[in-house]
This record gives sequence, C-alpha cells and structure tokens, in this order.
Amino acid sequence: MSVALPLFESNCVDTLHFQGEQMSFFRDSLRTGATVLAAFVLTAAVGMAEDFDGKRVAAVAGRKDLKPTPRLADGHPDLGNDKGAWDPPGVGDISGHRGGYAGTAPPDKVQDLPALPWVKEAYAKHDAINTKDDPEALCLPPGIPRMYATSFPFQIYQLPNRILFVFEGGAHMWRVVYTDGRKHTPPDQLNPTFLGEGIGHWEGDTLVVDDTGFNTKSWLDAAGHEHTEQLHVVERFTRVNELILHYEATIEDPGAYTKPFTVGWNILFHPGMEPYEYICQENNADIKHLVGK
Repeated sequence: MSVALPLFESNCVDTLHFQGEQMSFFRDSLRTGATVLAAFVLTAAVGMAEDFDGKRVAAVAGRKDLKPTPRLADGHPDLGNDKGAWDPPGVGDISGHRGGYAGTAPPDKVQDLPALPWVKEAYAKHDAINTKDDPEALCLPPGIPRMYATSFPFQIYQLPNRILFVFEGGAHMWRVVYTDGRKHTPPDQLNPTFLGEGIGHWEGDTLVVDDTGFNTKSWLDAAGHEHTEQLHVVERFTRVNELILHYEATIEDPGAYTKPFTVGWNILFHPGMEPYEYICQENNADIKHLVGK
C-alpha cells in the first residue's frame, strides 16, 4: 500500500514498517499544521511500528515471559545479526523534559543537564522555532547518542574484528566499531565526523564503545542540545533478554557541559524485521515549509 501526501515537497522519503503493508511519506515535513494532521491520521490507521512515545518497548520490557539473551558460539550475546532489527523509541529530549518535536519517549531518568550558558541559550533558540533548524532535517546524520534515539530500525552485525551497525534512517547510515584492540587515532590526526571514531570491547555481556572525533554538525538529541568537538561518549550496549537491548551513553564535553552525565533507554527487537530503503538528500527542498513559531 502506498499513500502519497501531496501537501509537501521534499527530498526525504521513508518507507514505514507495518505488518504486511508499507506506506511512503515525506518524514521531515511532520511539523506543518495540515500535514501533521494528515500524516498522523494516515499512520494511525495502519498502525505504524515506529515507537515515538516509547510505549511499545515499555510494554514488552515489563513482560515476565521473555526468553534469555541468545548467545553466539564465542559466548558473547548475540546482538541480532541477521535475525531481525532493533527499533529505537523516539527519545526526543535526552534530559527527559520532553523538549523537541521528534518523539516523546522518556529516557531512564529525568535530569537537568549540566549545560554551559551558551548551550542553554542555543537550546532555547531551537525550542522557540520548533527546532526548525534541526540538522537532521537537512538529511545530515543524527550523531551519537541521537542515532539510537531516532525511530528508524537498525541491525547489528558482529564480525571477528569489528561490529557493524546498519541504520535504515538517519540518512541511511552505517557505522563501524572496531574491536581488534586498536587505540584511538591521535587527536591531531583525526578527521572529525558525524559518528566519530568508535573503539569497542566487551565487559562481561556488555559491549562498551569509546567514541571520540566528532564534528559539530549534529545535536545530541532532537530537542537541540548541542556539543563541541571535545565531545567524548562512552556507550554501553547490553542485551537484557531476547527482545530488549539497553542503551546507555555517558557524555563528556568540557566545551559544552560542566561535568559528565549519563543517559539511557531500552530498545525493542523485532524478529525477522529487515530495514527498508530510505533516501534522504542534502539540501532538503522541504525546509522552506517548516514555519517554526
């Protein structure tokens, strides 16, 4: 099933996940009045799988009948590989205060982020215009940790010397985390990127990823918490059982925050789900339709 929404012009097309059906629509225009109503009526009618409010993963996490974490032959937890896909909840604001316009799913805890004054001012500016200036609306990668709070499915493939993340959305990205024992590239030799340089290792059943080398072209979340190139993130991926992956990120950025802080949330596994094709081009033509406030 394909439904076209004629009210907008965009370079960004997403194929949503439904049970037995697909609907294509232009995702980045969901902030304009008539379009919002039309899109949500249509998507509600077919029951989309994106977990923008986090209720689906919360319902599953509360079940008592879930099977234990599956494991690979080497004893490490199986993080999914080709058996399905993970679908993050829409954690639009990592502080838990529900700012932003890309999901209302709550993180593990509500907290006041230890932001420096310029970060607070930038956040207020973004909020005042309904985050019209969101870099992801320009089809740019969401960055870390936002990549795992954006409601597009992703898969994790475990290889002998690296772990590969394949994302449906967020500009249809992939991410390589090296697990071969290498060290980080020296700072003066790093080329800053959207997803940084991830170096991983196992601590028991948890995959720990140390990230450096970020550019400043992304936000930490959809609400507009910014960062600098000093950003250092330590991520922890723990498959709690057959259907729940707990994601945690400790964020340190002395150029933007007075001290490190930690955020986290659960991510739901969908057995058998395969990511669909997602196309998002730079210079999104729909930006002119985002009216802000």
